[in-house]
Amino acid sequence: MAEPALLEPSIDPATRKIGVRNVTAVNAAGTRTTVQVRDYPPIFTDEPASLGGTNTAPSPLETVLVALVGCDGVIINGVAKAMGFSYAGVAFRAEAQIDVRGPKGVPGIRPYFETTTIDIILYTDEPPARVEQLKKNVEFRCPVMNLLRAADVALTAHWSVKPAAQFTGEGSGEGNGAAAQS
Repeated sequence: MAEPALLEPSIDPATRKIGVRNVTAVNAAGTRTTVQVRDYPPIFTDEPASLGGTNTAPSPLETVLVALVGCDGVIINGVAKAMGFSYAGVAFRAEAQIDVRGPKGVPGIRPYFETTTIDIILYTDEPPARVEQLKKNVEFRCPVMNLLRAADVALTAHWSVKPAAQFTGEGSGEGNGAAAQS
C-alpha cells in the first residue's frame, strides 16, 4: 500500500467489478422533474422561484449536496467498521457556490459548482491518530467527494470531533452551526 494510513481494499483489486446505477425521470415542460429510483417512492427536483422554478422540491444541485453528505455517511460507516472504530454518529453541513451565469449560458463560466465546503462533526472518543486515519480513508474512498474533485470543484472538508456522549441524533440541525453562512 502506498500510504500506511490507507486501509487495504475490502475487495480483490485485480478483479474489475462494475456497479450499475440507473434512474428514470419525466419532466412536463417545466422546472419540476419526477425521478424514480429503484422501487422507492418518486423523488422530485425543482428550482427556487428566484431562478424561475416553482420551489416545490430541492434543486438538482442541492441533490448533489444531498449525495455528498449521504455518501460520506455511508463511507464513514464502512471505514469505521473496517477499522473497528467506535463512533456514536456524525453530523454534516454542506454548502456550494455557483456562478449562476454559467447555467444561463454565459460563455467561459462553468455551469456547476466552483467551490464546495462540507463540515463533518464526528462524535467519537477515539484518539486523534485514529480519527485522522478514518478521515484519510473516507476522503480517499468517497465516490461523490472524488467526483466533485475530479470536476475541479474546490472542495474543502472541515472535520471536527465531539465526545460520543454529545450525539443526540436530532437530524440535520446538528451541523447547522458548523460553518458561517455566506
